[in-house]
Amino acid sequence: QVQLVESGGGLVQAGGSLRLSCVISGTPIFGHHMAWYRQAPEKQREWLTGIITDGTANYADSVKGRATVSRDNARNTIHLQLDNLKPDDTAVYYCKVTKYPVWGHGVQVTVSA
Repeated sequence: QVQLVESGGGLVQAGGSLRLSCVISGTPIFGHHMAWYRQAPEKQREWLTGIITDGTANYADSVKGRATVSRDNARNTIHLQLDNLKPDDTAVYYCKVTKYPVWGHGVQVTVSA
């Protein structure tokens, strides 16, 4: 059974940075494409970034230039570095193994003005 546990969120001032982590269990990630999403209050879940098996990544316009996704296949972990955070980035952030319809609990990111 695939499980995902996100961490690294918190409260940060605008302009600050956070590094989110996601530990995956139940499947080795080296053969899978991975992604990060977020969901702000009263909004639909939003795709942010995907990273394929060779490490190539792409980003949504909302975070392009401010986000960097990475993967550590040896630790079955992916990361999301968020820089120059804005209040609009306030949301619950989720990682996902693209193939599986499984979500973790997410991690809260709150950015104060």
